[in-house]
Amino acid sequence: MTLLYLVRHGQTEWSRSGQHTSITDLDLTEYGVEQARSLRSRLDPAAIDLVLSSPRLRAQRTAELAGFRDYEVDEDLAEWYYGDFEGLTSAQIREQRPGWRIWFNGCAGGESADEVRARLTRIVARVRASGVERAICFGHGHASRVLALCWLDFPIMFGQSFPLEVGSVSILGREKESAAILRWNS
Repeated sequence: MTLLYLVRHGQTEWSRSGQHTSITDLDLTEYGVEQARSLRSRLDPAAIDLVLSSPRLRAQRTAELAGFRDYEVDEDLAEWYYGDFEGLTSAQIREQRPGWRIWFNGCAGGESADEVRARLTRIVARVRASGVERAICFGHGHASRVLALCWLDFPIMFGQSFPLEVGSVSILGREKESAAILRWNS
């Protein structure tokens, strides 16, 4: 069974401020660069057989700074498209839509939960079909959480219970016969 490493990109200005960032292509902050470089001590590119990255600069730059220069960009790893909520914080969105939660309400003018789940299910299928021992995906906070839920075959609303820090590494695999989270936010 393949081990799937999930790496959330390093800090950006908007991840620091809590602004929702999907298609806005921000670079890493100085601290984000440090986070990405620190991944070199925890990840060995020679031990990974399949390396995938989101099309966004922040994910690709994290991959490169972590020592992964030979990656394939996969559009399915892009962050949840926030539509009208791009650049807004959760508090700002709740001013317009009281009680809003992405896991239950989606994004006005953006992707639905079903659309996000469909494309991240394709990533899970691709990784599982690859037959490799270890794969890694450089991506984003919400999309990586959905990817983990697809791996586990959990409902998307469970994503609220799996916060994912910038610059973190998580590992998905199996525990006996069940898909499992082996490490989260390390």
